[in-house]
Amino acid sequence: MVNPVTLAPQSPDGFYAINNPFLVNGPKGYIEFKTLENEDMYIRFDVPGVPNNGVKVILDQSNKAVCILGDAPKEHKYDASVRSYNGTTLRKKLSIGGINSKIVCKCCDFYSGFTSHMADGVLRLVLTKIHTNTPRPPCLSFLGGPDGEDPYGADPHDTDPHGFPPSSDPNDPNLTGPILMPHPCVGQGSQRAYESKVLQNGGLYVRVDMPGVPKENFTVSVMNGRVKVTGEAPAHGHDSAGRFYSGDVAVLSTPVDLPVRKIKTIAKNGVIRLVIPPV
Repeated sequence: MVNPVTLAPQSPDGFYAINNPFLVNGPKGYIEFKTLENEDMYIRFDVPGVPNNGVKVILDQSNKAVCILGDAPKEHKYDASVRSYNGTTLRKKLSIGGINSKIVCKCCDFYSGFTSHMADGVLRLVLTKIHTNTPRPPCLSFLGGPDGEDPYGADPHDTDPHGFPPSSDPNDPNLTGPILMPHPCVGQGSQRAYESKVLQNGGLYVRVDMPGVPKENFTVSVMNGRVKVTGEAPAHGHDSAGRFYSGDVAVLSTPVDLPVRKIKTIAKNGVIRLVIPPV
């Protein structure tokens, strides 16, 4: 038999993973804002599993909102379902027109346009500034959940601009213990970075999100009866830093030396899928 692991942050050093239990270091959370020198706005947004041509960005001028929409299709027969970011699926591989989740600008004016780059399950945007009095801190805040409300039940204007719920900022000195939040922008499918399915033959299928990791940067190893996945996501664009992921994804019932070549792996769009044979 091959068993799934308990979903918990992997770092023994108290690194608060927020949305991904395999994140060991680098920017926490699935979203990052940064005001550039020319006061344009940079956004890094994790949408693991979404193909490079499967995301749509809408500048909603009337509501001063940036809507990010996309689907992560089933890449393997054991995937539980499609994952829809923003929830409203009007086409097989593209979500368009949804308003469940937004990135909202609180300025007097709004942005005139944007440039975007999508790779390895990460969308990077540069919003072109048209207003002259940018409030400090950054004028953008994230709203998520049904109908755009804060998924953590707080005043949306108090949401931390880096994507943390107000009561769960890992830099809060009053915070103790590991924090692991779901991805609030998933309207259909799993909100978690780890999915497992025990197979009839005693093997195990796992899906692990490591957004930003190119397919050549994933490593699978087996040691002491545990299957481990490691991935490195280099910094691109205006990212504050790269990210490193590492952790056990399965436990063998017998601590045998299972050859890695016997584990079927699929690495695509910032997600790695493993089919581990029975032991």
